[in-house]
Order: sequence, then structure tokens, then C-alpha cells
Amino acid sequence: MALSRIAREVHTSATLAITAKAKQLVAKGIDVTNFGAGEPDFDTPENVKNAAIKAIKDGYTKYTPTAGAPALKEAICEKLLKDNRLKYNPSQVIVSAGAKQSILNIVLVVCDTGDEAIIPSPYWVSYPEMVTMAGATPVFLKTTDKEHFKITRESLAKVITPKSKLLFMNSPSNPTGMVYTEKEFREIVGFAVEKGLYVISDEIYEKILYDGALHVSPATFSDECYKRVVTINGFSKVYSMTGWRLGYAAGPEEVIKAAINIQDHTTSGANSITQMAGLEALRGNQDSVDTMVREFDKRRKYIVSRLNSIPGVSCLLPQGAFYVFPKVSELYHKKIGGQFVTNSFDLVNVLLEKAHVAFVPGAPFGLDDYIRISYATSMECIEKGIDRFEKFLKS
Repeated sequence: MALSRIAREVHTSATLAITAKAKQLVAKGIDVTNFGAGEPDFDTPENVKNAAIKAIKDGYTKYTPTAGAPALKEAICEKLLKDNRLKYNPSQVIVSAGAKQSILNIVLVVCDTGDEAIIPSPYWVSYPEMVTMAGATPVFLKTTDKEHFKITRESLAKVITPKSKLLFMNSPSNPTGMVYTEKEFREIVGFAVEKGLYVISDEIYEKILYDGALHVSPATFSDECYKRVVTINGFSKVYSMTGWRLGYAAGPEEVIKAAINIQDHTTSGANSITQMAGLEALRGNQDSVDTMVREFDKRRKYIVSRLNSIPGVSCLLPQGAFYVFPKVSELYHKKIGGQFVTNSFDLVNVLLEKAHVAFVPGAPFGLDDYIRISYATSMECIEKGIDRFEKFLKS
């Protein structure tokens, strides 16, 4: 059977694949400590769940407009003005079935066959696959822990070509947890816009920050940035609503209008009940966010300290999100657990199969010398998992 270009070229998500493999072992009765999924272990706040229940009881179970329920779009505009100093009209906002769909909508609007999209590496695994779906070419701009995984205006200038159409920016970052300062962001995004690029600013982790780090939305930098930056956000991480599938994009009206046309013919919009839950998440009590971030902060400090005490492992302290991205390449080219390890896939597989610890290889994020570890799990799980990791390496 001859499959389509998209079917041939788009790859399985590494994060979802390792999570699925870990679940298979659990189903066999094996105790696996899972650090794979980017999913808070906290429950969705009660007020948000109750809003969804009320929506069901009130019969709010029909289609909403493709771009989102008017009340939710108004609340998103209020949020963007209050938190991000961004003034948008509801016509500049599209609500989607997760921030992932919001990003794909924008990629399909902006990119065409033959275009290039610049993706700083390491990157969230879905960015290049989305660019491939659009028929464009992902261009990777590599960074390492030496640069704290950040690009600069100078490094960006080296990869821009006449075909460059789009730049992805993600701060706080998945997988590194690094946060761009306002000065760094201004130089990079201002230069990209000057060169005629659109910018996707993925801000899904904006409220998960530590040590006084501040989030800034690059669409605020200038009138030209406002016209070229599309701001992406959602409810999955900050409100622990991963399974609810709700996200949004805000940006130039012509871009959002085209994204709505695409969504017309894909999902027809986000779940109506979920949208009412999202409305409560934005306008209701925010205490749960602070509680979650304080707990993540404790886990962050503990896991980085433990990892840096393990020979062959080095790890930066992240400023945001709930991931660490330790360098593990000193463990390569030797036998571990009776198997010869040459890359991040080998290491992750042997750890899962022999030590029953689930990490994610760094290669699908663009850097094979590293692995991604999510600390969006209990402290008990973190302690047990890192104990297993350390003991296995010593054995």
C-alpha cells in the first residue's frame, strides 16, 4: 500500500511512545517509576471540575462557534491584557482542542511548500513534525548547556535564508526549563521580525517559574512584533487539565481568520463542556497554581541535586516548567546492565527494561547527548526513581 507523504514523513511522538511502553510494563505487574509524560500529577482544581459538571447539567453540550465560545474568548482577552499586557479583540483569538492544535493551525496558515521554519534545538518533539505536515522544511538551530540552551541574534542570523518564514520560540522551555530574559527575547524576536519572519511564541508554561524568573510575551515589544508574533497558550499545564484538551492562539486577525477556516474542517472547535471549565479556570480562584508551583520548586531542587551527584551525569537548574535535561553522554560507549550503550535511546531503553525507570531520550528533542526527565510526579516517585537510576549505574 502506498501511503501519503505525511504518513511516510511524520514520526511517532517519543514522549508518548516511552509513556506507552512504561504502561505496558505496569500492565504486566512491574513497578515502573515514570518520568516520561509532561503531565502534572495534581488533579484539576475542584472549581474547574464543578464548572464542567454544571455545563453538562445546564445542557451546554452543543457545538460552539468554531473559534470558541464567545464568553471564553472574552476571558482569554482579559487574561492576555492583565497577565501579558497584550490587547486583543475576540476576533484575534482561536480556541482549539489543545495548544498543540493551535500551533498546528498556525503552522499550516503560515508555512507553505518550500518554506523553512527555524526551530531552536532542543525543541518540543512536535514542532518539526508539524512543519513537515505543512510541506515546509524544519531548520534546526542547535544549542547546548554551555549556552544554557538559548539562541542569540547572532546565531539566528546564520540560519536565516530567503526561504525562512517562521521562528519557533518556547519560554519557559520544554525540554530544558530555561527562560529567556526580556533583553534576550527582544534582540531575537525583533531581529526575526525585521527579517520578515512570523514568530510562534509558545507560552504554555508561563506561570511555572522559579527563583524570580519573569515571563514576557514578545508580541508586546513593538507594533511590528504585534503584527508578526502569534501567542500560544493553553490550560493543560498550569491548571492540570491535560486530558481536557483546551488551548488557544492569539495574533494578527488575518492569520487567526485563516486558522479558523482550517479548524472548520478538522475538529470544528474545542469541546463545549471543556470550554466552560476553561472559563472558570481563568476567572476563578488561582490558589491551586501557586500551590503546584511551590511543590514543583521543591522537586526541581531535589532532582537536580541528586542528578549532579551521579558520576557521568550533569544537569543545569531549570528556571521554569517541570523538566530537567541532564547531559548523560559520558555514560555512552560502555556496557550498562550488560548492554552496550551508544546513544540516548540505548540508555533510556536499558533503564526502562532493567531498572524500571522511564526517562525520555534526548535525540527526538534534537540533542542526543541528553535525556529529558519530568518531575511532574510525586516526591516519593522521584526519590525511588533516582535511587534506582543511581544504583543501576553503580551495579
